[in-house]
Formats: sequence, C-alpha cells, structure tokens
Amino acid sequence: FYDGPPTANGKPHIGHVLTRVIKDTIPRYHTMKGECVPRKAGWDTHGLPVEIEVEKKLGFKHKEDIEKYGVEPFIKQCKESVWKYEGMWRTFSDAVGFWADMDHPYVTYHNDYIESEWWALQQIYNKGLLYEGYKIVPYCPRCGTPLSSHEVAQGYKTVKERSAIVRFQTKDDPDVYFLAWTTTPWTLPSNVALCVNPEDDYVKVKAKDGYTYIMAAALVEKVLGEDAEVLEHYKGKDLEYKEYKPLYDCAKEAADKQHKKAFFVMCDDYVTMTDGTGVVHIAPAFGEDDARIGRKYDLPLVKFVDENGKMTKETPFAGMRAKPSEKEMKEEGAISADPEVLKDLAAKNLLFAAPKFEHDYPYCWRCDTPLLYYARESWFIKMTAVRDRLIANNKKINWIPKSLGERRFGDWLENVQDWALSRNRYWGTPLNIWTCPDCGEKMSIGSIAELKEKGDNVPDDIELHKPYVDKITIKCPKCGGTMHRVPEVIDCWFDSGSMPFAQLHYPFENQERSTIRLRIRSCSRKNSRRRSFPRPSIRRAAGSTRCTRSRRFSSTHRHSRTASLWVLSRMRTVRRCRSPREMPLTRWRHSINTARTRSGGTSPSHQHRGCRAASTARLYRKASASSSAHCGTPTHSTFCTRTLTILTRQSISSSTTSCPSWTSGSSRA
Repeated sequence: FYDGPPTANGKPHIGHVLTRVIKDTIPRYHTMKGECVPRKAGWDTHGLPVEIEVEKKLGFKHKEDIEKYGVEPFIKQCKESVWKYEGMWRTFSDAVGFWADMDHPYVTYHNDYIESEWWALQQIYNKGLLYEGYKIVPYCPRCGTPLSSHEVAQGYKTVKERSAIVRFQTKDDPDVYFLAWTTTPWTLPSNVALCVNPEDDYVKVKAKDGYTYIMAAALVEKVLGEDAEVLEHYKGKDLEYKEYKPLYDCAKEAADKQHKKAFFVMCDDYVTMTDGTGVVHIAPAFGEDDARIGRKYDLPLVKFVDENGKMTKETPFAGMRAKPSEKEMKEEGAISADPEVLKDLAAKNLLFAAPKFEHDYPYCWRCDTPLLYYARESWFIKMTAVRDRLIANNKKINWIPKSLGERRFGDWLENVQDWALSRNRYWGTPLNIWTCPDCGEKMSIGSIAELKEKGDNVPDDIELHKPYVDKITIKCPKCGGTMHRVPEVIDCWFDSGSMPFAQLHYPFENQERSTIRLRIRSCSRKNSRRRSFPRPSIRRAAGSTRCTRSRRFSSTHRHSRTASLWVLSRMRTVRRCRSPREMPLTRWRHSINTARTRSGGTSPSHQHRGCRAASTARLYRKASASSSAHCGTPTHSTFCTRTLTILTRQSISSSTTSCPSWTSGSSRA
C-alpha cells in the first residue's frame, strides 16, 4: 500500500471519506485473500500549504516578512503546524475503517526521507538530467517562487480583460505605423521587437482614422472595417528587420546597455491570423515564444517587473502591480499597471483600441494570485530527455477509465516540458547542490555521510532543512575556494513521487524490500508475494495527477519501468448542498474485477453482491439513518458499521442503496 497522504495541518472533510474508502478497498481485498499487504501511512509535510498557514497565523502578507521574522523560527513554526490536526485525522481514519499503520508513518520532513531524496537527486544530477537554466517559468509573485507545469494546470480561471492594439511608428517613414496586438499591456514597457508570420500576406492600408498601418491582410476588415484602402502588399518575410521607434525610452536605454540590436520586425510561424492584427509585440522576459524568438534573433532581455510583481523604477509606472489579485486591490490598495499603461499610450496617440477579451489565465493554486510568465534562473529536471520512456511506460498501465491515461495523462506526456524543480521558499527539501563562486564548480551531495565527509562544519545532529544546511560549506576540489549550497528548496511533489523508496530510507536501508518482486513468508497462503515496487495498482481522484506524474518520472528514471500496473480513478459528480447538514457523499462505482485480473482472479461465484451498508437514495433528506441491512459476512460487518456511522453523522438516510460489490473473503480469511 502506497499512501499519497494529506498534510496534517488541514482538516479532513466529507470528501476524504470516499478517498480513504477507495484507497482501502483493493488492499483490503488482497488481505482477505491471504496476501501480505504492508500498510504504512504517511504525512506530506513540506511545501507552500504549510508556509501559507503559518504566514496567516503570524499575520504575514509578503515573503519579505519571513526574512524579517527569521528563517529559523519560521521553520520551527512550520514543523509545529504540520501536526495541527493529526488527532482529528486519526479519529477520522479510524471512523471510516481505514486500515493503515498510523503509529509508524513515514514523514517527509524526517532526515531519513530527505536523505533518500538527496540520493535520488544525485543520481539524476550525475546523469546530466538536473541542470540550471534561465527560462521563462510560471511564477507566483506573492509566494515568490516558480511553479511546475502540473501545478499550473490546477489553477486556471476564465477572466475578462482588456487587450491593447498599439501603433508602432516605423523608423524610415514617420507616417506609417505597425499595428500590433497584445493581451498583456503591462509588458509593453519591456517591448524590444515585433513579430510577423513569414508566409502570410501583409498590407499597407489607409484607415478611416487617417493613419497608415501595416498589418495582416486577412484581418484588415475585422480590425479597420470595410473602408480601409490597401496601398501595398507584402509577404511577412519582406518585413523582416524593418525598424520602428520604441514605445518607451527606458526600453531603449536597457537595450543599449546590453549592446544588442532591438526594435525591429522578426519572423516566426507561431503568429496566427485568428486574432489581433497579425503583428505581435515581443517581450522576451515574459513569454516562452517571446524568449525562444529572442534567442534566435539575439534580442536584449529587458525586464521591468521585479520579483514582487511590481513595475520597476525605470518605468513611468513604478510600484504598480503587473497582475494584482482582486484581494490585493481591495485590501492593500494595489494599482494594476494595465489600465495605466493604456491611458499613457492613449495620451501619446499610440493606442488604437483596447478591446475586451475572455480567456483562461493561470492562478497560483495555493494563494489564488495571478501568475506571471517570468524569466528567471531555476533548476530543472530534463523530462524531455526521458519522454519516450515515459510514454512507453504509460502504455503499460491499465487506466480506468482509459480516457484519463490515453488523453489527459497521455497528452501531458506527449507535450512534457522540463520540470521546474526549484522553489525560492523555505519549508521544503533543500536542493542538494553546492557551487563555488570563484570557478563555478558544482557538486551534488547524496547522503549525510558524504556531507560530513566533504563538509567543513557539519554538526553530528545536522537537520536537513534551511537554514541549517545553508551554514555548511565545502572546499572546492577544483580551485580550493569555498562552496555554498544554492538557496532553493525543491518542489514538494518530488517528495510525493519519491515515496515508494524514500519511506524505506532506500538505499541506506531496506534494499531487499525495494526489489521488483520479493517472495516472503506467506501470511496465510502459499506463494504470497510482497511487491514494494512497482505496486499492482493505485487509486487517484481524477483531478489529482500531480503525484502520479512525479512518481512516473521517479520510477522511469530509477528502474526504466512504471510505478504501478493499474490506475483506478474516481470521476466526481459535484452538486451544491442546500445546507451544511445535506453535504453529499459522492457516488462512485468500480468493479473489483480490475484488481482480480492481476491477482490471479476468483470465480464469479465468490463475488459478494449482498452488502447493503447504507443508502444514498434520499441523499438530500434530513432524516437520520435508522436502519441498515448488514450483509452478515463477518469480514464485512466492521466496515459496514463504520460506514454507517459516518453516514449517520452526516444525517444521510440509510435504507435502500447497495454499496459497490465486495469480494467475499470468508472462505479464505
């Protein structure tokens, strides 16, 4: 049993009943068949959820408040916070009949667990799959850290915003303007280029407003109307390197300091004719395509937004927020840069229009702040290098439903990006890389023993957290200088993906348990086997695939095989409750046959269909449960009673609807 656990600083709720029951079903079935199923519970303890709770407790609003308070006392507060509701979770798990060893759990902040992760990271680093790069990453200005692609996928919202269609004056003819479109007006002060599609048709047109524009021929009528007069025709390629005047002097000054050419037209086929004007504004610091094209044309990197999401002092909009949340504007008086940039351009007669548009925009899934696509140095795992192996392993898994594995998860693998692993935060597994500021030498440490061997000032009881490991220095083997650890911690989803081996403190202990299949003494049947890796099946909610993704990479990197043979996902139906007493228990269905296929199976005559523990027929009535039809099978009675208890406490009627079918284990128990 692999537990993808909760964090104990969050309260359990009715939705966790279903999750825990599903997790318990298949291991319980195999236990009833007489197989040995170790059930080690666990606690996820790192990451932003914990930090945010502590920040709320201490009244902090920004990352700088943590620095002022002190990293060490903040870390101690985080460690205390993760156990806030442990007792409630224990009572809850016992009430639903969840079988797991909660007295000896794995804990992701324990040194043994972190040491196993360090070993895995060192293996990845030594294979050249862990690297530092300057890339565009989804960045949360409130949390002060980048997010991985699978975290970003959790926080999209549909929003209505104003875009900008801007006049860019050509350098050789002041009466002609490029008409360019952008959905992010706050990036316009950082503009250094424009982009057109080399294969599409462009025209010079005289518009009703008296201006002469260059734009895509296919979009003239849509943008300028039917009365626009076409003066000249071009192919996009003909416009390449045509220069224009910068919108803001600060951008020109920044480009001149980098001694790079800017403010000209580039060509790339990513420009489409479906929206805008066919001419796209380019700011390489704030977009993946912008950065890619910027590298191709060797553009300067101009970035007038700081790490707090505020416009810098070089611009006329200093201190304004690039993408403030509604909460920041209401409670903190934050000013959005977008409308101010539009007003400024309008005052200069450079704004053609600011049409509203609706689109999906990513928000931080933890603090609900709009994300920025932001150029910064981060540490990445080269997922693209193992894409083919990940896809091949995914095809070996029996997904239920198949569409989840073939489409949602499969599509993600087909378009997998390098994993932005590092986080500029505090409470997490420290990234185990030491660097030399003198010669640039880098070193990955894979164990506490290696750290003590190479480190100059390592205490015997070293704790593998900030700020303690940050104090440890290593003598550079190349130049003799002093190496310091990089300041970042890692994505807490790497913690989750490392669980199959890190909970065993592998490879420092339990090496025999981490083999693919190990025969052990049977609990009650001959030929019983325990598999620590890979596990036969996993159960996940349809929306909870981040842990699955990280575990896929971990298993592919370590064993070149998949982490599980089956994936059973529940599909959730949501209905708004009319009152707190009417909180629904989500309906779910699955067949135990999926588990029986791999385990050798049982005949249909052994399948038990009579268990009627509770009813959801009158799910939204307030009547309390007054009766139940227990199945009479001794191995089921405890579960039936405990399920009924939970339903009774939620005031759900119990009389008619059957539970999912259970396989009778009475003849084998």
